[in-house]
Amino acid sequence: MSEERLTDVLARRVVVVDGGLSTALTAAGHDLSDSLWSARLLLTDPAAITAAHLAYYRAGAEVAITAGYQATFEGFARRGLTAAETAGLLRDSVALARRAASEVDGPRWVAASVGPYGAMLADGSEYRGRYGLGPGALESFHRPRIEVLAEAGADVLAVETIPDVEEAEAVLRVVAGSGVPLWLSYSARGARTCAGQPLAEAFEAVRGVAEVVAVGVNCCDPADVDEAVATAREVTGKPVVVYPNSGESWDATTRSWTGAPAFDPARVAGWVAGGARLVGGCCQVGPATIRDLAAVLKG
Repeated sequence: MSEERLTDVLARRVVVVDGGLSTALTAAGHDLSDSLWSARLLLTDPAAITAAHLAYYRAGAEVAITAGYQATFEGFARRGLTAAETAGLLRDSVALARRAASEVDGPRWVAASVGPYGAMLADGSEYRGRYGLGPGALESFHRPRIEVLAEAGADVLAVETIPDVEEAEAVLRVVAGSGVPLWLSYSARGARTCAGQPLAEAFEAVRGVAEVVAVGVNCCDPADVDEAVATAREVTGKPVVVYPNSGESWDATTRSWTGAPAFDPARVAGWVAGGARLVGGCCQVGPATIRDLAAVLKG
């Protein structure tokens, strides 16, 4: 763990977040077509996860997002794991990122990924939302994982790719008053969440929740970031977190990315000018792009 708190650093400078963990793992030859996605390697090849985190740290990332995105009690239960075994894997996800951080110089932080309910379904629902679940059911889904990760030693929780204000509010009810720092980032299209709510309304959800240290968007098209940054800053006054995907589109049927990449590290300067303080990439953004992004920020 870095000697400085991430929140203190954000008050004075921009911090570089890593790229897509699955992108680095796929480039290393790992098949992630399984419904557990990169979380499967917590079971079968944890060293590969550490190596992927290390690749991003060496590229200039200062924050590594763990392999917990698709690691859920429900998902691992379908593989026959007990709740205790799943809790152990969630703790491992943080320890693996921390191990990679110990192999590089300079301040490094670990963000424990808290993916949306739709990630567990592995059907692309994190880009649609509106699961048909009530607020109580969403809280019950998120609470056990958040409780384990909150005690696992991460610097911050990365509540990410949330498509729906209702799900964001459920997570915020779980963490409110806990003192556990988190960032909240929505999956978005244009000026709306993937479920269709205006981002201005979505960002309003964090008001009064002291645990939220940054708010923004991730896994969206890079072209959507500028407006999202401005809106998040105006509505909340908090540091903004942004880590879009490459600009390609996810096909949930074929479980593959389609289209042409459009992530240009040169755009980062504009995001920072608008208030972004945690900046990185998501799916299909690999270590080489993060290296270029970090160079832009340092230059």
